[in-house]
Amino acid sequence: MYFPNARTQSCANYSTRASPPLFISAHLAWYSPSSLASCANAPSSSWSVVPVPVDLSQKQASFGNSNDQPKRPSFEHAFWDRENDLLFAAVGASRTLDYFSTLNFRRRGRNEALLSNDVVDNHAAFAAIEAAATVASIGLSYVFHRYHHHRLERWTSIVHASLATSGAVRNYCLKTAHP
Repeated sequence: MYFPNARTQSCANYSTRASPPLFISAHLAWYSPSSLASCANAPSSSWSVVPVPVDLSQKQASFGNSNDQPKRPSFEHAFWDRENDLLFAAVGASRTLDYFSTLNFRRRGRNEALLSNDVVDNHAAFAAIEAAATVASIGLSYVFHRYHHHRLERWTSIVHASLATSGAVRNYCLKTAHP
């Protein structure tokens, strides 16, 4: 974004003008357009943006309310919104299905591949592992949410629920090992 009248006194000595940058980073969007000054031919040979203080009445008028907190952009959402609630419930349900399918195929004489049979046969320990996997999935989704990777936040739960469900279906499809 280029504003021809937005020069500071230190830039007046430069005779030629280079092309403006194509993008202005998101954290600069809070400054009004008239408060951005740039020096294209500065000795550093890079664009510098100088924030000029903006009148508080301008700031309040641009936000439409009197508090100092800016509104969240429309692409953000609350972590515990309806979609995440449903995805986390799907992860919990798929881990529960995996728990019961694993116990079922252990009763039919099959061996667990990912954990030891002793851990699976200890029902309390195995239930705790399944619950911990669900909590870990929710925690990873929160980390993605916190750092504004909202697609990864959703896909973490989708992939986890899909893999746990397909593993449970596989467990039920295995043939009984005893004669």
